Amino acid sequence: MKFIEVTQAGAPEMMRLAQRPVPVAGVGEVLIKVSASGVNRPDVLQRKGLYPAPAGASDILGLEVAGVIESGDFQALSQAGFQVGDRVCALVSGGGYAQWCVAPVAQCLPVPAGLTDIQAASLPETLFTVWSNLVDRGRLVAGESVLIQGGTSGIGVMAIQLAKALGASVLATAGSDEKCAACVALGADAAINYKTHDFQSEVARLTQGQGVDVILDMVAGGYIAKEVLSLREDGRLVIIAVQGGVKGEFDAGVLLRRRLTLTGSTLRVRSVAFKAAIAQACVKQVWPLLISGQIKPVIHRVFDACDAAQAHALMESNTHIGKIVLNWENS
Repeated sequence: MKFIEVTQAGAPEMMRLAQRPVPVAGVGEVLIKVSASGVNRPDVLQRKGLYPAPAGASDILGLEVAGVIESGDFQALSQAGFQVGDRVCALVSGGGYAQWCVAPVAQCLPVPAGLTDIQAASLPETLFTVWSNLVDRGRLVAGESVLIQGGTSGIGVMAIQLAKALGASVLATAGSDEKCAACVALGADAAINYKTHDFQSEVARLTQGQGVDVILDMVAGGYIAKEVLSLREDGRLVIIAVQGGVKGEFDAGVLLRRRLTLTGSTLRVRSVAFKAAIAQACVKQVWPLLISGQIKPVIHRVFDACDAAQAHALMESNTHIGKIVLNWENS
């Protein structure tokens, strides 16, 4: 099969189309003939040598795919309600940038009716992350408010839509007026250009000094101190990435007085059982919203898989709004 090889850790140019044997599905797994692969920030970090694959996972980049089940564990397929030939999208711990990919059956989801494989490939990593952190860890419910940092990232565009569908008030940050407008178009009640405005001051203004109930943060670092001050009583700060650095100082007295919760998580190393529970929740709670069109995949650009280096360069430019996807049909 063809796959995207990283010849050595470094720039996007270190990626190239190469060949290796098709993987074999094991117990509880399926082999998917991949039509499309989602591109995510962890892929960039892995390419740079900063985020190695977990033990036992494929060394090939790629955490989400869409395609057709070609073979697999018959008993596991039957128990999950799948069969060979079904169109699915799947979350994987590696191996997504390839024409064939092995995935745990429990981490496969049916392609929502009306969606293409390109659209479906943009869903698993994003939705699993957003649901796990916004709903499970952040405990966001109807009537509450949330601040989503990086509202036009792949995570951000889905988090805005899901939070609105849950009945929350949504504030988002983005790095340009164009991106702020995109956040509002997706349903955000207001968007803050963090390059021209201080988000802490704007959150205070927009909430009449009350703050928000939940913050979904992928920056960390120096943002944490301002985020703690931007939470209302019993607020929850959920950190899902550390693009701004791994260290930050904050006023612990505020944490105590307002009974705040600071939490965070990474998804890739969690067990199949943990991810299976998220998959079931997403199919039950989010798939109807996708089928009805209340939530929509936001695809910024599709690249032929052979142009994966260009896709990574675009992601690192931070100019995209939504997801970047690789198409294997022409590679």
